[in-house]
Amino acid sequence: MGSNPGHPLPLGFVFRSRAKEEKAAYADKASLTDSKQTRDPQAPKGRPTPKRNEAQSQRRSVASTSTTRKDASKRQREERRTAMQRQRQALASGDERYLPARDKGPVRKFARDWIDSRFNVAEFFLPMAVVILVLSMVRVGALQSIALLLWLVVIVLILLDAFVNAYRLKKALAERFPDHNRRGAVAYALMRSLQMRRLRLPKPQVKRGERP
Repeated sequence: MGSNPGHPLPLGFVFRSRAKEEKAAYADKASLTDSKQTRDPQAPKGRPTPKRNEAQSQRRSVASTSTTRKDASKRQREERRTAMQRQRQALASGDERYLPARDKGPVRKFARDWIDSRFNVAEFFLPMAVVILVLSMVRVGALQSIALLLWLVVIVLILLDAFVNAYRLKKALAERFPDHNRRGAVAYALMRSLQMRRLRLPKPQVKRGERP
């Protein structure tokens, strides 16, 4: 049988055709929109450029991280400055809490007080060296000979005094701190004895002649 061209199409067929056409048009529009959307050069291949709100959120995150790092660095600098200031004050006052590691502990304190409580030949080396240098510059044979002799006498006295100090201090430390680590304390005290009393750090806490 031939189909009648004038016969109206069923209603269901008409709705199904329209639905197919709308779906096809929507798919074409979506593909066209995707093709026109630009891609970030740094984004992975096949991924579109992030939306504006996402990019702004990323920038805010980076800025926040940078600010946090700056604040942390500033806080660390302030803490170091405060620690250095406390350390300088401790060197002047003898406060054990903020002294440098090389000056901390009862052994080092005793070694300092032991040296500070007595006269040491080495602490007078600088003024004696100035006198000897002046004498050696005078173009008088007798004075130059005296200057050379004084050099020898001063060096011998410093060595003898350092030897006696080392022996006595080592014995005193062994008696006072038998269970403590005393390594390096004698050398620490001898280096201190080379400095003039008013220039020593930490500042002396005992008077001359006072037993530590």
